[in-house]
Amino acid sequence: MPTAIVTGATGILGREIVHHLAKDPETWTSVHALSRSQKEAYPSNVKHDTIDLTGDASTMAKQLAGVEASHVFFAAYLQGDSEQANWDTNGAMLHNFISALSETGATKLLKRFILVTGAKQYGLHLGRVKTPMEESDPRIDGPGRPPNFYYRQQDILAEEAHKGGWDWVVTYPNDVVGLASNNFMNLATSLGLYAAVSRELCGELEWPGSEAFYSMATTFTASKLHAHFCVWAALAPGAANQAFNVINGDVQTWENLWPKLARRFGCRVPQGQFAREPNSDSATSMQLADKPPLLDYAAAKAGLVSSQNMRPSVVEARIDLEKWSRRPEVKAAWERLALNEGLGMFIVLDFLWQARQEHKLTLVADLDLFDKATWWFLKFVLGRNFEILISGSKAREFGYTGFKDTWASFEEVFQELEDAKILPKTRLT
Repeated sequence: MPTAIVTGATGILGREIVHHLAKDPETWTSVHALSRSQKEAYPSNVKHDTIDLTGDASTMAKQLAGVEASHVFFAAYLQGDSEQANWDTNGAMLHNFISALSETGATKLLKRFILVTGAKQYGLHLGRVKTPMEESDPRIDGPGRPPNFYYRQQDILAEEAHKGGWDWVVTYPNDVVGLASNNFMNLATSLGLYAAVSRELCGELEWPGSEAFYSMATTFTASKLHAHFCVWAALAPGAANQAFNVINGDVQTWENLWPKLARRFGCRVPQGQFAREPNSDSATSMQLADKPPLLDYAAAKAGLVSSQNMRPSVVEARIDLEKWSRRPEVKAAWERLALNEGLGMFIVLDFLWQARQEHKLTLVADLDLFDKATWWFLKFVLGRNFEILISGSKAREFGYTGFKDTWASFEEVFQELEDAKILPKTRLT
């Protein structure tokens, strides 16, 4: 029977992989969930193991004593302060982890290694990309391009797999919709906080991003669907040594999702929101790379060399969410919600319950919870001025049939965030 090791077990993607494996103990009899600390209770077939992936291979080998499995799901990621730092840190984490498994002898049992990366593979962070993005598209590297740690990780993985005689799979999800325990680097949390505070302030949910992107096509990945895909790819014989886009399967626009978000949180979308002039104090625009990725591999073939589409892309914010989150009236509205509804108390209770402490608890709302949201990330996601279309054809050709409605995935996560007392309970108008 297959067994599993999952790194990054508390992250937005790793957590769901652990949960998905845990639901099938007859197939996955043993699951090792690896992270710095355990943040939630696990069923009997899951064992938490503490590890520091920033350590060297020998140090990790000591922490991995007795940890072995037929399949590894590597979903760990550490954000650095530059692309070079990301390249160095995340490349070293993967290389040292595999070396540690080799040192303990665990690689002798290894059959397949699933590496979780993302659509940054296509240069989304640099500007306009080819439509649609396909796994066969060449890398965006070379002179003038910043390092992309996904490329280094995939090179390390392929080399180590060849030496060790085991298979690999790489996934490319995009704009993930999911929940991670005590981890606020996710799209749904920031969206929900923006909507909840907007409801408290005035009841209007104004679009804060690019007017152009509001009507452009985009694609998402539900963390639950991604977990389902990873488990399928771990066992599907034909998936060996392949990289796959992993997306929900529908195509969305924010002009479709935004009114649904407003209704979900009891808000209304201003009818003339784009007729309003953006406030000069809150509107911002940031240019991305001088050369959009499309120039590297499609311009000449597609006849776009002289097109205006070859201009640098920008991230446009009608409302800069980083600035918005620091406004006094926004802070005050959040504090009212947090204190009135005890937001953040779930975190305190859950931690103490796991520690089995019996003494009387003092419940305190987490007023800092709002500042943990990744407003810079939401600003980037909503502010791009180019389409985000990713092909799911390859996964289907290889036999994967999973699908998830994007709005349904948002609704599920919003409910989970409410249950976790991260978001206030919805008050529909």
